[in-house]
Amino acid sequence: MGKARAMTPVEEVDLSAVRYQSPSLQAPHLTGFSLRAFVWLMESPLFGRLLTSILKSQNNITRMLQDTVIPERPMYLPEYPPQEPEQGVVLLGDDRDPVDRVEEALHCLPPYDPSVRWLTGDKPPFLYWKIRDFAHAYRSGITTPSVVAEHIIAGVEEWSNKKPPMPMLVYFNADDLRKQAEASTKRFQQGNPISILDGIFIAIKDDIDCFPYPSKGATTFFDKIRYVEKDAVCVARLRKCGVLFIGKANMHELGLGVTGNNPNYGTARNPHSIDRYTGGSSSGPAALVSSGLCSAAIGTDGGGSVRIPSSLCGIIGLKTTYGRTDMTGALCDCGTVEVASPLAASVEDALLVYSAIAGSRPMDKLTLRPSPLCVPNLVSPDNNNILGLVKIGKYTEWFHDVSDRDISNTCEDALNLLCSSFGCQIEEIILPELEEMRTAHVVSIGTESFCDLNPHYRAGKRTEFTLDTRTSLALFGSFTSTDYVASQRIRRRIMYYHNEAFKKVDVIATPTTGITAPEIPQSSLKLGESNYVVSAYLMRFVIAGNLLGLPAITVPELCLKKRKRPSTFHDILNA
Repeated sequence: MGKARAMTPVEEVDLSAVRYQSPSLQAPHLTGFSLRAFVWLMESPLFGRLLTSILKSQNNITRMLQDTVIPERPMYLPEYPPQEPEQGVVLLGDDRDPVDRVEEALHCLPPYDPSVRWLTGDKPPFLYWKIRDFAHAYRSGITTPSVVAEHIIAGVEEWSNKKPPMPMLVYFNADDLRKQAEASTKRFQQGNPISILDGIFIAIKDDIDCFPYPSKGATTFFDKIRYVEKDAVCVARLRKCGVLFIGKANMHELGLGVTGNNPNYGTARNPHSIDRYTGGSSSGPAALVSSGLCSAAIGTDGGGSVRIPSSLCGIIGLKTTYGRTDMTGALCDCGTVEVASPLAASVEDALLVYSAIAGSRPMDKLTLRPSPLCVPNLVSPDNNNILGLVKIGKYTEWFHDVSDRDISNTCEDALNLLCSSFGCQIEEIILPELEEMRTAHVVSIGTESFCDLNPHYRAGKRTEFTLDTRTSLALFGSFTSTDYVASQRIRRRIMYYHNEAFKKVDVIATPTTGITAPEIPQSSLKLGESNYVVSAYLMRFVIAGNLLGLPAITVPELCLKKRKRPSTFHDILNA
């Protein structure tokens, strides 16, 4: 037997001696019959254990977690040092009514100028309609929520009837949408809209409860064993503000993938290029916002599942701090990496939606001790030069470890523009053990997901999952208690390295994904696809936000006023 490997105590690691190593994931790319055969082997009592053992050994998982002495204590939930009060922010109040919080956030935005979007004459450059544009149109009598609802219904039907179909919604009820819009229209006619979000159309990912719609997690059966009796907390807060819900958005089944492939309901297509994936698992939410059919959507992010599809679809994806949003009413409300978060067409809209849904659940306030809920005050004169004080951390070797240098070069151009326009500074940092971080994350989210699903898996529902999901569950089920505890020890090490970096910098900047939107294989549409190599590229830069519970955001074409119009776009406000 070989000698056990021992990691150096994290405080003694010499950062100057750290050398970046590009990850080298080994796993087969499978679709069609080959995927079906692979799943049969993975689930076989005879071959499954051998096959998962080989896969874990090839990818150093066994060596990292079973053959290594890790001196740190486990960290099962994010633990942060005390935070200094933030400058240039307005406190929203965690326990305040969401309508009041949204109003407070609205006052932090620059005054609305309708002439920017409601020009006559020359055709303006393409920009997404913002929440305040809809609010202005409703209050000015330009249109009504009922009229907009009809445009949305037509758009959803058009997408669903395409060949091949491109369903962005798992559940859609046109009559219910009309009823919601009619009630909002009456509020505007009577002069008493509830908030700036009244009449705003938002989609909800299919793993978050939105009564009376079922929550299937994009499976074919989950709604039959788990009934929806009321809204999830984040949905209830939006409904209280007058939001209109267009339905349950498509997703990678149970969130166990980051491409968005789903043979149950059809795979959502990227509005910029319909032969490519949206990314996942919040595929439907991203496609709906990107195509213009709604202003925002609520997704869940346990491994980049909000940020990856937002990036590939050219919109904003905000991953909130762990515990900042109440997960009650979500299928994945018991894990240590998952949050409910907004996808939106603009940072401004993400801020407004966030101000409505934020607010920790009581238990999280006790265990996580979150800092006060706040938003940036963008109209304060004291904040005019605040970006000039921001230090941006960049781990250059990691930053450029992408499939095509055009990706990282474009991101680097955006950083340079920030520096030249606002005076930000870029500081070089080093983040050790990134491969260990990836392994700790996959074991954490995999074990927690398997724990939730195993009772159904064992109760005979195994064959009702997609082949892709079954592959993941077979792998996740092979992780041991030793693997899980070792991963939480690694989590503490990774938190230490990031806290050390944040002593030097305010934010850490990376590309969101290591590849552009992958093409959808024709052979994957019926039976699905398993491609862990592509998944690893998509997740290359997003893991820290989930494993460490840190806030993160993806922003397209940073600082540019002109946006690229998707090839498939619905102008629901000016149709």
